[in-house]
Amino acid sequence: MKALIAVTLKPDVLDPQGKAIKNASASLGYDGVTSVRQGKLFEVNIDATSESAARRLLEELSTKLLSNPVIEDFEIVSVES
Repeated sequence: MKALIAVTLKPDVLDPQGKAIKNASASLGYDGVTSVRQGKLFEVNIDATSESAARRLLEELSTKLLSNPVIEDFEIVSVES
């Protein structure tokens, strides 16, 4: 199975990289960009017997390894066979 996991900073955590991207986009003439939050996207291939088993494994992997639960949130975007 292949899964996509998005990891982003929690809303109350400052994001200097996102702010720099927003400012740079304005300097390039993209005035419609009002905010940017940066994050990470993980593509994970796993062996699992079912989608529910895959999601349990991905939840644990995301909590313990892929994200820092103090400052980041994660979302399992998709799981495909």
